[in-house]
Amino acid sequence: MEIDELKSVAKKVRKDILVMTADAGSGHPGGSLSSVELVCALYFNVMKFDPKNPLDPKRDYFILSKGHVCPVLYSVLAQLECVNADELCSLRKIGSRFQGHPAKDKLLPGVEVSTGSLGYGLSVGTGIALGLKRGKKSNRVYVLMGDGEQQEGSVWEAAMAAGDHRMDNLCAIIDSNKLQIDGKVEDIMSIEPLADKYRAFKWNTVEIDGHDYAQILKAFDTASKTKGKPTLIIANTIKGKGVSFMENIVDWHGKAPSKELMEKALKEIGF
Repeated sequence: MEIDELKSVAKKVRKDILVMTADAGSGHPGGSLSSVELVCALYFNVMKFDPKNPLDPKRDYFILSKGHVCPVLYSVLAQLECVNADELCSLRKIGSRFQGHPAKDKLLPGVEVSTGSLGYGLSVGTGIALGLKRGKKSNRVYVLMGDGEQQEGSVWEAAMAAGDHRMDNLCAIIDSNKLQIDGKVEDIMSIEPLADKYRAFKWNTVEIDGHDYAQILKAFDTASKTKGKPTLIIANTIKGKGVSFMENIVDWHGKAPSKELMEKALKEIGF
């Protein structure tokens, strides 16, 4: 897709996130909105992923380690027609395929593993990437994490293993919106200097504006061309991006908008 087309898709995805969480009366709109451009770029421009054959052995793998922001993934899958868009408003309802965290047992296309317990998505991605590399496969693995998630020790075990095994088929992305459920990341437990830490673990590290498609696509291109080491993309984002009363407000980490606030937000993004 051209960048203008990606922007149009992102607008629809933001709409879905707002409607889904408002209808459910619960969910995580803030981090879902900050991840939109990253997930759209991956599925529409970067990854090998056939919506008509999501289990194609030649596919690239996407692991949503920060599983609580699953509304962004569900919406993108609907935009790709992997799932019926009418199902989206069953988010978090009993029996729905669209649970509050991605559930592998729901057989949802695009969900490679159940996630939600923060800290282990990179371990899963590292394991998949290592298996692919040893099998001499060309598939790539992408893992989206949160910045607060970097406080988990298991992230660093995986980072050390990936660097040591020179896993250039692995790309991790950090949605660095600077906020987690309890407040500012730097106040809860500082993770800086983050880029230097990953470099010390033998990673190629790139820092970008996570809402700028040109920078995002360039970073993914760099990752695909980097040999002998995994790549980390630190994407600086805004929690609640696109909705003025949600942007950079920690309360919107895990609080759904009311129907009235949903309508206000939809008008802001152009619906």
